[in-house]
Amino acid sequence: MIFRRKQKAADLAAVISELEQAVAARDGGRTERAFKAAMSGLQSATGTECVPVGPRLAALLPAFPPTGPRPMLAMMAGFCVERGADPAACAEPVLDGTHRDLLDALEFARRWADAGGAEDELPEADEKIIDDALLARLGGEAHEALRLALAWCSVEEWQPPALAVLCRSTEVRRRHASALLPACRDLAALERHDLKCLAYALAILDDEPLVVLHRPTGTGFEVRIGGIGDNFQLHTLLAHLLVGGGHVPGTAPSAESVRLATDPEPAQGRTGAVATGAFELLAPDGERIWNEGLPDDIPVVEGRRLLVLDEPMYARSWNADRFFPMLPGTAELTRVLSADEVQTWFTYTCWTS
Repeated sequence: MIFRRKQKAADLAAVISELEQAVAARDGGRTERAFKAAMSGLQSATGTECVPVGPRLAALLPAFPPTGPRPMLAMMAGFCVERGADPAACAEPVLDGTHRDLLDALEFARRWADAGGAEDELPEADEKIIDDALLARLGGEAHEALRLALAWCSVEEWQPPALAVLCRSTEVRRRHASALLPACRDLAALERHDLKCLAYALAILDDEPLVVLHRPTGTGFEVRIGGIGDNFQLHTLLAHLLVGGGHVPGTAPSAESVRLATDPEPAQGRTGAVATGAFELLAPDGERIWNEGLPDDIPVVEGRRLLVLDEPMYARSWNADRFFPMLPGTAELTRVLSADEVQTWFTYTCWTS
């Protein structure tokens, strides 16, 4: 949860109206006071009060100054989504702001590198690094340099509100995720920010067809997946469909591990449930597809993602809780492939059937 609740009543609608008016008037002092009141009011608000407020808070994001507390405003909107506000109504301003700060943080890194030597490492993402010398090093107009530095230091703060909207709406993911994912991965690759959760959410596949070949039996299947947060969850669901469905030999996953992967209700805390590996997940070239990775790691061949299952190299098990507690996964066996189809798909791999 983004915020913890306080036991203090507040007229939230009036507080948000004051914030909207202050922003429209471009009155810095009034906006600061209204912003603090809105944050306090949210922490004591009921879910019913939060529902209409979320889109109003999100709509204020474009009007907030780039060097203002925009990530915190986005967190306030995300908190409302967690309490029931419409994620689609909040998504565009929240994710536009996330994208903007990802790009600004990357620009900060580029300018930092251009101005320094080969051994000059990127600084930590902490506002204490921001001083006149740093801004001078970035070059350009001072206000722009400050915006880039603040983005570098605060970009992780966009992660909770972005997850709030991404993990609660398939439509939001379809409309926005692909545009943000490259910048998120590029910034994460610099190893100064922990953006794993955001990267995983942006890479979620929805209504995605998957061709699955089971090498030991020479059989193949068409599966349609959606909302799966990582390959641990995918592994469990494939074992449920194929082993549990009697299509391939092995030990089916427990009913509890399947429930934890698919239950529409958000998961409540961590459990001690264990899932056991039934397969080795492999790419068509024989390289391992790691359980710690994503369904998005599965290569596309002839317009379809192609996954090969083999006997597990060793026994493995893992906690059965899903990566995103609020996001249930789906996996549907849509068709068993004919022998000729299986043979054709195997020609795209390093094996023969």
